[in-house]
Amino acid sequence: MPLADTLYSLTLSPPLLLSLVLLIALAESLALVGLLVPGVMLITTIASLAGHQDIAVAWLIGAAFLGAIIGDGISFSLGFKHREHVTQRWPLSQHPEWLSRGSRFFERYGVSSVFIGRFVGPVRPIIPLVAGMMHMPPRTFLWANLSSAAIWAPAYVLPGYLLGRAWQHHLNLPPGLEAALLILGFIILVLAVIFSWGRHQATRHGTLYRVIAGSIRRLPLLRRSWLAMSQSGDVPLASLLLLVISLGSLSGWTLLVISHPGPLEMDVLVQSMFAWLHSDVAETAGNMFARIGDSFGIIALTLPWAVWMLISKRWQALLHWCGAFGGVALLNIMGKALFARPRPGTPDYLAGSFSYPSAHTSTIVVLVGLAAAFIAAEMPRQQRFWAYWVALALALPMGLSRLVVGVHWFSDLVGGALLGLVVCALTLLHWQREPRTPMRPCPWLLLSVASLVLISARVALLPPV
Repeated sequence: MPLADTLYSLTLSPPLLLSLVLLIALAESLALVGLLVPGVMLITTIASLAGHQDIAVAWLIGAAFLGAIIGDGISFSLGFKHREHVTQRWPLSQHPEWLSRGSRFFERYGVSSVFIGRFVGPVRPIIPLVAGMMHMPPRTFLWANLSSAAIWAPAYVLPGYLLGRAWQHHLNLPPGLEAALLILGFIILVLAVIFSWGRHQATRHGTLYRVIAGSIRRLPLLRRSWLAMSQSGDVPLASLLLLVISLGSLSGWTLLVISHPGPLEMDVLVQSMFAWLHSDVAETAGNMFARIGDSFGIIALTLPWAVWMLISKRWQALLHWCGAFGGVALLNIMGKALFARPRPGTPDYLAGSFSYPSAHTSTIVVLVGLAAAFIAAEMPRQQRFWAYWVALALALPMGLSRLVVGVHWFSDLVGGALLGLVVCALTLLHWQREPRTPMRPCPWLLLSVASLVLISARVALLPPV
């Protein structure tokens, strides 16, 4: 059974849904982890699926209740037994303000802070840890933990559960839509985590970097290569990992696509969802993105920046950008010719063109991915994740627009995105071989306005290609 079909079958398993509710509630309440987990979104999604399957609401609330108790209990125990060690380890060692915020909250509300903190987002994962560090009596904590979880669990579960019970009857959704939504949400969440938290961990100040660096330095065979790479500064571990992960994922995903006759079951589900969502407004937006992401559109977006690099004699940056766009264009042409996968729909301007991988998706990933990397290098370390979040937010509409206009399968988009990440990683590795002069000062506002004017003219005046 293909991986995509296996994922689809697992998403509809009631025991798995209950387990996911328990794990999400636990992670939402666990010390510090809850700051990284979008618990509300995940709980609502899983509860909606459970409601759609008519799983007993008591079981669902019970799973959330149990997960919340366990999460707070673990956090309290960590603070109670390992007070000194906790403050010296990541992430509190790098973010002492989190602990300060929780301590102020605890001092203000005292023993009631555990109960109240359960419902206050910014301090929810911190308060049980602080309560343990302040040696709150375990019995007092237990009662606060149980009573707050008894209110928190139904409050978080019931809205999504009621939505799931109602949506099929009132919205007449196509069968399997909930699985398509879950798959899309899961992929977007994984990408968000990789772009923000994961990339930070692979930089010099991240835990992953320090662990790998310490391990390699103890291995004589690898120590020399590591030292050679680090002579020009930090070892580009983030780019190396991005290349390994994206290249491996692209190879595996491509094997899955070409070994499956016709579209994947996931492709059919996602296509049915976008067919149900189809409207004139969506069609107009999809065609607009089609113009933005084609060759003329990419030229319009990048031309002002290329001219500025040329005038300011930033030859190396210009060559790397040209190499990235030329490389991804060549790989797209070769991939489409090699795999010759038919499109779900082929308008006249795409006659004779094949589907896999999505050139629009791969090109926009290269554009926003490299832009995010260059911009992040000029930002303070604590704020760099914003560049990657914005890049993700800009790339997603372009990819999804290909489903709106019906010229790609969902698996084409995944393959295109992975191909774009491979090209980004290769370009960054070559760029990071030696120290580079900063790109500042850069008239970014003027260049952004020029790009906006050119892309508006392209959308209004030229047909898609």
